[in-house]
Amino acid sequence: MLMEYFLPIAEVYINLPLVFILSLVVGVLSGLFGVGGGFLMTPFLIFMGVPPTYAVPNEANNILGTSISGSTTHWFKGTLDYKMGLMIVSGGVAGTILGITTFTFFSDIGKISIIISLLYMYLLAMVGTLMLIQTYREKVLQRKKISIKQKLHEHNWLQGLPIRMRFPKSKLYESALTPILLGLVVGFVAAMMGIGGAFLMVPAMIYIVGMPIKLIPGTSLFVTIFISAIVTILHAFNYGSIDLFLVIPLILGSIVGVQLGQKLGQFLDSTELKSLFAMLLISVAIAIGYDSFFRDKSNFNGEKIIKKDLNALAEFTVNFASDAPFLYGTLAILLAVALGALIAFMRKVLSPIIKKMLSDFRKKEVKKEDEVKFPEK
Repeated sequence: MLMEYFLPIAEVYINLPLVFILSLVVGVLSGLFGVGGGFLMTPFLIFMGVPPTYAVPNEANNILGTSISGSTTHWFKGTLDYKMGLMIVSGGVAGTILGITTFTFFSDIGKISIIISLLYMYLLAMVGTLMLIQTYREKVLQRKKISIKQKLHEHNWLQGLPIRMRFPKSKLYESALTPILLGLVVGFVAAMMGIGGAFLMVPAMIYIVGMPIKLIPGTSLFVTIFISAIVTILHAFNYGSIDLFLVIPLILGSIVGVQLGQKLGQFLDSTELKSLFAMLLISVAIAIGYDSFFRDKSNFNGEKIIKKDLNALAEFTVNFASDAPFLYGTLAILLAVALGALIAFMRKVLSPIIKKMLSDFRKKEVKKEDEVKFPEK
């Protein structure tokens, strides 16, 4: 079909320009609302015909690229707690291995597709509903002009855990087991669903760990880098499911989209848009439920499309992924890191130049207006 390309690893035809556009849109939404885009992009890939076993790891590789881009920006600003991040990552390694083991179990019994669909259906419905409730409460409080100070870092049984240590950057003294347990959960979810886990990390960092708000985005992205890299390498080694032909448009679209979304967020009131975004999440959840339980799949034979006449690059990619899966996964990680870092540095270099150009343009416009209002005699 027109504009459709064959993915040599996933062995399906897909519209790659559409993948780039969808990834760009999801990236804009992520940057605008400060949420991860993995829980939207993975279902979109599945709807486009990419099998869930390939959609999950390739989106995890994509998240790695966007996390590199975002965390580099926070590194420049110094808003990142490395010690706390590494403690979460240590738990994330164990969680990722547990998630991959669970993924393998359901894959071996032929139930992984329905498990992934169910996880996404419940996740999107839950997040969308909570966003709607939060938006409604914000609007009510705005109308009544009420501001409620919420008590952060509620004391609970986690604060009583042993092995207490200091986190100087966050100015905290608490059990190291708290961030480790958080990493365990995040790693498991990332391995099963191909998402960064920020929707779990951010609330936990605020209300359980008690980190300062300014350090949370950067630290969350820092953790996501390592967990996404581990998920990518494990999926590549165990299943050979990373397809660079799919990964590249995903990463390019999402990184550019996130940068645009963050810029738009400076000019738009996202509160009014949150309800629409929440309804989008709920709509996708309903679509996944319909596709899983009610769609007629009797005409689907379940066989992969095999392309005999692969071009030289595609054939090399297939052989490379099959013969050296660990090296191939490492290459996918390095590609995501390189693209993410490149975009971040370009933003750092170009931002002051663009700001200066806009400032000079405004000054010229003001000067022209003054000349019109007050012409020289």
